[in-house]
Amino acid sequence: MNTADDAAVYKVREDLAIAITADYFTPIVDDPYDFGAIAAANAMSDIYAMGVQPVIAVNLVGFPAKTMPIYILDRILEGGSDKAAEAKVSIVGGHTIDDPEPKYGMAVVGFTDPNAVVTNTGARKGDVLVLTKPLGVGIISHGIKADVAPPAAAKRATDVMKTLNRDASLAMVEVGANACTDVTGFGLLGHLWEMCTASKVGATISLSSVPVLNDAWKLAEQGMIPGGAYSNREYVIADVTFDPEIGEVAQLILSDPETSGGLLIAVSPEKSEQLVDALIHAGTPATAIIGEITADLPGRIRVTA
Repeated sequence: MNTADDAAVYKVREDLAIAITADYFTPIVDDPYDFGAIAAANAMSDIYAMGVQPVIAVNLVGFPAKTMPIYILDRILEGGSDKAAEAKVSIVGGHTIDDPEPKYGMAVVGFTDPNAVVTNTGARKGDVLVLTKPLGVGIISHGIKADVAPPAAAKRATDVMKTLNRDASLAMVEVGANACTDVTGFGLLGHLWEMCTASKVGATISLSSVPVLNDAWKLAEQGMIPGGAYSNREYVIADVTFDPEIGEVAQLILSDPETSGGLLIAVSPEKSEQLVDALIHAGTPATAIIGEITADLPGRIRVTA
């Protein structure tokens, strides 16, 4: 809790630990099946961020059974089930409540060697920062709700959100990362700030190196920015220095609340090329070196153009 890590890890014995997390939310896309798949991928992401492979899950469901056709719930659960099967995760039960607004997610468990866990506390001066998915799905999801997101943009964002962080996690464990977190509700800057604070370091990132979905820029410039992006920026603004040419839209994109975002990995420079090659081979939605860890005050971040 003190370092805002992604999942809880409970040590059972010297060679066995349990990683556990839970996540659920309201629909962010129109298709119930896609919503189920995204919610499942998002719930498993916190386990992957710890360098652990999830094994079992239970469904967490809220559904307005009196006002919405039950087949919609069937499709949500089918999307989650198929995504869990892709991840080789067994859904072993769940709990459903009658709720005015649909909600879906999972509690997820994985097993690991306690010494193999990757936390957000191990980033070191000189480490290279690597991101495995593009930013902007929060903005595009906001555009979907407002019915202004182009169909191609909605599909691309949906595909990114549905992509498991499994292969990226396996690659970082194989190479030997120093620290990791997944980029979700607090945006890139928020989760990087958590990593830097927990590791007692600073960071510099380059805006031009950060992968962003093309249509996210267009929608953001049209004002399709979720309220969470403003809140996220406000939360870290005292510790972030932006180069003068970086405008408000860019700052908010870096603060965009992502759903099922990528892994943000800190790796030593001598291993960075190996990690990038492994991530490209794994087919991650994006593989980009976006900056480095610096010997600054804990949590201090500089964003260059």
